[in-house]
Amino acid sequence: MQRVGILTAGGDTPALNATIFGAVERANQLGIEVYGIVKGFGGLLDPRVPYVPLNPLFSSIPELDPCQGGTILGASRTYISADSVDEMKTVAQRLEKLGIEGLICIGGDGTINGMQPISEQFPCVLAPKTIDNDLGLNYIEEPNVWERSEDPETGKPVYSKSDDQAEIELGEIVNYATPGYATAVYVVAQSINRIRTTAESHRRIGIVEVMGRESGYIALGSAYGQPDIILIPEVAVDFERLATRVAELYDLQKHVVIVVGEGVKGAEGVPLGDLGRRDPSGNVRFDGAAEALKSMLIERLGDGFFQSRRRHDTAESAIFTRMVGHTQRGGRPIQFDRFHAAQLGGHAMELLVRGENNALAVLQYNQDDGFHLMALPANKLRDRWGAIHPRNLHTSFYDCRRLQPSKLGREFLMPIFTTAIGADDVEHIRADLFAPGNLSTRYQGFNIDVHKRMRYLTHE
Repeated sequence: MQRVGILTAGGDTPALNATIFGAVERANQLGIEVYGIVKGFGGLLDPRVPYVPLNPLFSSIPELDPCQGGTILGASRTYISADSVDEMKTVAQRLEKLGIEGLICIGGDGTINGMQPISEQFPCVLAPKTIDNDLGLNYIEEPNVWERSEDPETGKPVYSKSDDQAEIELGEIVNYATPGYATAVYVVAQSINRIRTTAESHRRIGIVEVMGRESGYIALGSAYGQPDIILIPEVAVDFERLATRVAELYDLQKHVVIVVGEGVKGAEGVPLGDLGRRDPSGNVRFDGAAEALKSMLIERLGDGFFQSRRRHDTAESAIFTRMVGHTQRGGRPIQFDRFHAAQLGGHAMELLVRGENNALAVLQYNQDDGFHLMALPANKLRDRWGAIHPRNLHTSFYDCRRLQPSKLGREFLMPIFTTAIGADDVEHIRADLFAPGNLSTRYQGFNIDVHKRMRYLTHE
């Protein structure tokens, strides 16, 4: 194999450039040219196919910095439909005209859905990314326990698990941690520490909404910031029990900090943050779980609760919400993400070279071997009807009584985070963040220099 293409699709994460870097560095060792396709699958659908040579003379371009968040190739949520056979053939022809013999796609389940139709025409592999850590399986048989029924009102398929394992072992997890997850948790833990300052100083209840969609991995990791209560999407909120626990904690310490995953559900199973809006990929755009929770606490605690304690005149003024938001997806990746993202990128390159197709590189963990790399056929993630389900946080990781990580949940987190931050991460804060030159020099965006390297397929 002499030339490989690589693209990034879906939302941005802190570790995308590190994944690209790992793939390109391995290609340099193997004597393979790498072309970066600009703007994901959208770039392949563009007749010009904008691309960037990433390793001229088998040396990585200087703009490819594994410490830089985001992606120098740009990303989009444009995907290729399996029904568009002519479109797939056209994309394969364009790649062949560029002399590309294999394609690495960096992304999540949406990217797999976009990659697999192309893999029927052209060799493709996936390097995983998502801050939500929801790409993978809790155990290898998990896709087989999903059941499908039909919503009588909409006619759309509804999925549920028929016989989920009550407990799992850490070594069973397929794709233990995805690049971007560790940095997202780092940002969330810092945010909780800072938000507690306001809550404690002003005798208030702070509700912090974190990302993760329908998976509670980021919420679970927020335990490093020591919130008093953690609510995950996988366990429905018991409003009465929650209000009682909040009142107990408030009386004890005169403030409470609650973390809520954005996809958290009420007792009826409806997400509190589902306002009926959709993102460009057609997924529910979760927004408002923290506000819904605030309204619930206002209703159940009431103004009198705070007035009787001479702390606030109204429940409205005593309870505040914050969304950590897109800062979870941005900025410099911490050491764990940089290292393992680069490993996964390099492994994806090796999979292509050895003839793998429609496969993904995965990061495994067990106590004997620590973190190590493997490969998985992409179809292993699909259920009997061909759907890929976001990996939920297994409920054995969560203590429903304490509303905190269980013993197994703590054991899951520790291998990732105990040494997740390196000395260079700390040095970056000291030397770079408050560098005097920042006061007089505007941010130098990588897009300007990368654009100068851009090339196009000029003839169809």
